[in-house]
Amino acid sequence: MSETKRNMKAEYLGVAEAESLTGVSRWTWRRWAYDGKISSVKLGKRLVIPASEIERLVAQNTRPALEERH
Repeated sequence: MSETKRNMKAEYLGVAEAESLTGVSRWTWRRWAYDGKISSVKLGKRLVIPASEIERLVAQNTRPALEERH
């Protein structure tokens, strides 16, 4: 595998990869991309999502842990 392809693999994920990583369906990822909720790249027939977008969504939707009460 070329260095460029390896770097791209780490920086961009296909919708199936995003689905397996997050549990969010590939159709939801596609809808979010086409609705402009997330940034994406269309390469021919393939839609890829920057890994930074997945990280951003996870960070935005992370709820803080509740403090433990004694």
